[in-house]
Amino acid sequence: MALKLLRRPLILYTISMERQLIVTHHAPDLDAITASWLLKRFDSQHYADAKFGFVNPGETMTEQEANQLGFSLNQITHVDTGLGKFDHHQSDKALQFASAASLVYDHICEIHPELKSDNALKELVTYVTDVDHFQEVNWPEADHPRYNFMIQEVIRGLEFVEQRDDQALLHFGFTCLDGAYSALKYHLGAIQIINERGVPFDLTQGKCLAIETRNDDTIKLAQKQGYDLVIRKDPERHHVRIKARPDSSFDLKPLHEKILEHDTKGTWYFHPSGKMLINGSRKHHQQTPTPLTLDKVVSLIKEVYGSTT
Repeated sequence: MALKLLRRPLILYTISMERQLIVTHHAPDLDAITASWLLKRFDSQHYADAKFGFVNPGETMTEQEANQLGFSLNQITHVDTGLGKFDHHQSDKALQFASAASLVYDHICEIHPELKSDNALKELVTYVTDVDHFQEVNWPEADHPRYNFMIQEVIRGLEFVEQRDDQALLHFGFTCLDGAYSALKYHLGAIQIINERGVPFDLTQGKCLAIETRNDDTIKLAQKQGYDLVIRKDPERHHVRIKARPDSSFDLKPLHEKILEHDTKGTWYFHPSGKMLINGSRKHHQQTPTPLTLDKVVSLIKEVYGSTT
């Protein structure tokens, strides 16, 4: 394989291009999965096409076991087992509130310093480290069943399924982490967008926010921040989404009727709950965007519900 690599003029580091074997423990938990995911996603020059092996917790893979998988010992990286660089179970690391994920995170930040400013990645690793140290015990209503829907509990639940497959569990965790990382990016982006571009206004029925952005997370986030009604217009696709908090007194039916008086082109969906009025959705591929501007929609809202200003 090394000879083949040498014939490729663009590859400068032939040793780093040898396929690697990442070894973690059987029934990998969220920490082991995240540490492996970080290596594959963010140290891709070494681990993009890595294979995976599994050992009992605390153990390392023997040379014979590695050879059976087609690897030598110098191609193996242990994570969350084996007491090596990416294992935090040594006595000198026990009091550092570290995790395998945080140790790999430190490593990838050394080789890619720009990752230090990736707040979504930092939040993800912090969460995984907290979970690895059972900080859920301090969460509000820590014994509530809702927490069984968290990634770490779903992974743990799959351990009890018959014919458990370590590889399948690992890759399922990778998919979850890809989604969580993406969601964190949108969430943190939504915070910044609301702070910088959100236009708040008051109606007799509550606080409202109008915003022009492609980031749909701004709607739920603004409602969680206390806005009773949120209006978002996509500046590229020109769709408009209007949502009221479930506990608000808003009924969007009269607004729907008012909008249809002014918009004969856009496709609007009025949700029977009375809390959602949608022009454009990832779930609906044939909706026609409204020609109404965000300012026009806001003026119609004020006309229907009465502005306090």
